[in-house]
Amino acid sequence: MTSTPKPPLPKPRLTVAQIFQMNLGFLGLQFSFGLQQANMAPIWGYLGAEEANFAWLGIAGPLTGLIVQPLIGSMSDRTSSRWGRRTPYFLIGAIMCCIGLFFMPLSASIIMAFSLLFLLDVGNNVTMEPYRAYVNDRLNADQRSFGFLSQSAFTGLAQCLAYLSPTILVFLFGLSRDATSSGNIPTFTLVSFWIGAALSIGTILWSILRVPELPLSADEKVRIAALPKTAGATLREILDAIREMPHAMRTMAVMSLFQWYAMSGYWGYVTNSISRSVYDTADASTAAYREAVLTNGQVGAFFNLIAFISALAMAPIARKIGAGRLHAVCLIFAGIAMLVIPQIGDKSLLFVAAIGIGIGWGSIMGNPYIILADTIPPERTGVYMGIFNMFICVPMLIYAGTMTFAYDTLLGGDARNVLIVSGICMLIAAIAVYRIREGRAKSA
Repeated sequence: MTSTPKPPLPKPRLTVAQIFQMNLGFLGLQFSFGLQQANMAPIWGYLGAEEANFAWLGIAGPLTGLIVQPLIGSMSDRTSSRWGRRTPYFLIGAIMCCIGLFFMPLSASIIMAFSLLFLLDVGNNVTMEPYRAYVNDRLNADQRSFGFLSQSAFTGLAQCLAYLSPTILVFLFGLSRDATSSGNIPTFTLVSFWIGAALSIGTILWSILRVPELPLSADEKVRIAALPKTAGATLREILDAIREMPHAMRTMAVMSLFQWYAMSGYWGYVTNSISRSVYDTADASTAAYREAVLTNGQVGAFFNLIAFISALAMAPIARKIGAGRLHAVCLIFAGIAMLVIPQIGDKSLLFVAAIGIGIGWGSIMGNPYIILADTIPPERTGVYMGIFNMFICVPMLIYAGTMTFAYDTLLGGDARNVLIVSGICMLIAAIAVYRIREGRAKSA
């Protein structure tokens, strides 16, 4: 006969300011991701890579995420240290990110940049899922929606700044748009990455010092102490959690497949799409291409600003109509925008289309986690957050494996066609998530 588990004790309520401060570390983490999204494709081009190889050159993120996040999520569930349950992982990951960001713009070859991208993405992934679990640990259910959507808002703000930093450095601080390092990487890219290195460690430290983790209860310490800590036990825990995965979480797999395939295509080829449609060039060595890089930075900053604003506005809407239904609508806006961008030849109209991308991105970084957090057992938060990241990484790996071969043969070697495929995938994702809203409502 098994004993009935005790209901969780209510946690101290946090003020809005405290919730913002606990999520400030996400600003540094997502500034790093924003730098990758805006700059890795141009960096491959500067170093001489072929466009068809951009997809697999970006494999570091999904590959490390697929392996690292479930392991770190499970390990953090089993951690009880003097520094906390999740905090050790924040710090280790932030240091790795800092190193990767500092050296990336100094890359002199494709293999050097590829290796540093692995270091950077391992650091990002070591931090990511413990951070999401920390939000779930720290907040009661009635504050969790605002917690995750404020995290999404910081994602939008951070990536807005990351995309915009080259433009700010050129137009406000006078950096030359033509000055380059030994690897042909522009100076404005180098300085942007160094700013990211400082933010990656500084914002994490602020969050953990201002809003530290709650101390574990005596019962939790006993439970964690009794858990096996071996690698085999960690792997068994991951496999058990997959077998016992809540139904609502399983149904999000199709949504994740198409929405992350779409985002991978957008990030990988939007600069080269803009360079063709607006600046009539595909040559990464030209001044026109560098202008396309700056334009994409400005457009990316704008859509991330929209994501920041819309994520905050979504919190009451998600409570009223459900996160699943809201997410479906947002993905439709993003899908239409991706279909339209390749047809645009006027720079100013790109910002109109970017509104749809921003609404979709603000939702992607918040609403799926609201659905997830309402369905998973609290003691398995870390491992399930890590497993959910597999729903992100697997589509990205599928993208890397298929786009490399499809780019020339099926898409004519034209980056604009990749964005059209991405738009179609995003609309399919909207249909998929709309169908799971009832599962979300029941679990809530």
